[in-house]
Amino acid sequence: MLRLSTIVRASAHRNVVIKLVQNSKGASTKIDVRAASFLSDSQRPNRSFLMNLFGGKLQTIELFPYPEPLDEEQKDYARALVDPVHKFFKEVNDATRNDDTSNVNNQTIDALWDLGLLSVYVPPELGGLGLCNVQSVLMAEISGSYDLALSLLIGAHKSIGTKGILLYGSDQQKQKYLPMLSSGRVFGAFALTEPGTGSDAASVKTEAVLSPCGKFYTINGSKLWISGGGLADIFTTFAQVEVTDERTGEKRNQMTAFIVERSFGGVSTGPPEDKMGLKCSVTNELFLDDVRVPVGNVLGELGGGFKIAVNILNSGRYGLGAMLSGTMKACIEKAANHVSDRVQFKRKLIEFENVQEKLAMMATHHYVAQSLTYMVSGNMDKGSVDFHLEAAVSKVFCTEAAWYVCDEAIQLLGGNGFMKSSGLERFLRDIRVFRIFEGANDVLRMFIALTGIQKAGKDLRELQKALKNPLGNLGVVFAEGTRRAGRSVGFGGTDLRPFVASELQNAAKQCAESTDVFSNTVESLLRIHGKGIAERQFQLARVADCAIDIYSMATVLSRATRAVKANLPSAEQELLMAQIWCKEASDRVHRNINRIQSAAFQENYQRMAIVAKHISAQRGIAFTNPMEID
Repeated sequence: MLRLSTIVRASAHRNVVIKLVQNSKGASTKIDVRAASFLSDSQRPNRSFLMNLFGGKLQTIELFPYPEPLDEEQKDYARALVDPVHKFFKEVNDATRNDDTSNVNNQTIDALWDLGLLSVYVPPELGGLGLCNVQSVLMAEISGSYDLALSLLIGAHKSIGTKGILLYGSDQQKQKYLPMLSSGRVFGAFALTEPGTGSDAASVKTEAVLSPCGKFYTINGSKLWISGGGLADIFTTFAQVEVTDERTGEKRNQMTAFIVERSFGGVSTGPPEDKMGLKCSVTNELFLDDVRVPVGNVLGELGGGFKIAVNILNSGRYGLGAMLSGTMKACIEKAANHVSDRVQFKRKLIEFENVQEKLAMMATHHYVAQSLTYMVSGNMDKGSVDFHLEAAVSKVFCTEAAWYVCDEAIQLLGGNGFMKSSGLERFLRDIRVFRIFEGANDVLRMFIALTGIQKAGKDLRELQKALKNPLGNLGVVFAEGTRRAGRSVGFGGTDLRPFVASELQNAAKQCAESTDVFSNTVESLLRIHGKGIAERQFQLARVADCAIDIYSMATVLSRATRAVKANLPSAEQELLMAQIWCKEASDRVHRNINRIQSAAFQENYQRMAIVAKHISAQRGIAFTNPMEID
């Protein structure tokens, strides 16, 4: 079998993870683009389409045109990877066996290492393939179309298990650990969640105490649901450390990241969890008992653990969409084959309109999910530093779209879809947890809404501040005032038509109208609730759903326009799906805006709150059976 490592290492100079830039003196410096993605610069204008959307501003620099981060040579590398990966999943890996045995045999693991699929991000000089994000997406799509559980085993190591060291490791840490995690064939894992902390990542209880000699930390605690924990010998983990504020002298605990080796002693893992799906991707509890970790194994800065944890997850979320894009493709192919051949009532199933609707919407959801995945990863490869909201949106959308597509595929196959032999029931079991891990979708919706609203609130405060001295801030007052006034009376609002193909003008109008009504709604919520908006989660969930729909509309408008300009064979189909999606999504936006603003829905939300609290107090349903007799 052709080794992927041979293909890519032969041209390591094309690795786009590292870019050469010149400083003011003309000297070349290497910058890790992924690490640069998390640099903070309050003076730099935010380039995020979504972040600006909340403030009613149109920012298209990372939206139009659709990103094309790879040159021809890099595309050739990606193409060269495709056949060997397909061959591996067809001839070496056995997804059914993996699921039945909850295990991946040694031959398969060895073949993964040989291919380089477990070290795609590690630079070639340190033993990996050094792929960029877009190239990695292509690999994840292929793997997800065959075996989601094995895809996650790969992802847990190559992404979150290794990313911490790639992004925040010192030169010494990278030189020591990255060769181990690539050519050394040592597995890594990401250990954050604890028995008492799930989505509230900052509240970890694991403690790290500095020794009197100052040479090591002693860590005690436990971590829960660690993907690949039973395989891993290197863990990126997090613990509370007592840190002294140099300015005030105050001591307080702050979460800090550590690189922990199993060989340090005191590191153990529990038995594999018995899960609904993803059975061959082992998940274990991790125990840390008096583990002595050298101070040189602190990852990043003391007290910087929360930022590191969040950024590791942010930087890898598009990978989930990539895997699931492949899964959706496989589900659609199974459904298409079935409805094209199956005859009922003397007609093929595809001739029935309800079947046509299902198949078309399944394909459209896949198109949107794939478009989001390559939009986010492409912008990251081009050096984007403002992709965090977009990454969260892609994670939420792709994980929910995959469930929808797989469920509809089973419905179209009928009883055949319910049988294990179809492979769809395994996909469905595997897909379910994607809406929970790496940021539960419910929590990510709050993150999307509150992060965006915070930015909108800042913009609104700046306008209010400018209004106190209007003569000294005429530019701000005039620009903001004109934009808001124009939106409120239906003109001077967002216009996306100049950016899209002629066939998409009406779809662009639907997206633009959704954008303007959304921005007005966000501003209205801020004026009414102020800081109290953080507690209005009924409304915030709908705000997030609006943002997801608007960004997905804009993304498919961009991608379909690319197809038209490039005269792709798929252009006609892409136009149709973009038009379908913009109509459906814009309609949902207006429905959600109504739910946010309607007094009747506010009353209904309060009813829900009362019912839910009563059920909680009763520890179950709070009504009697109709047949119950006193």
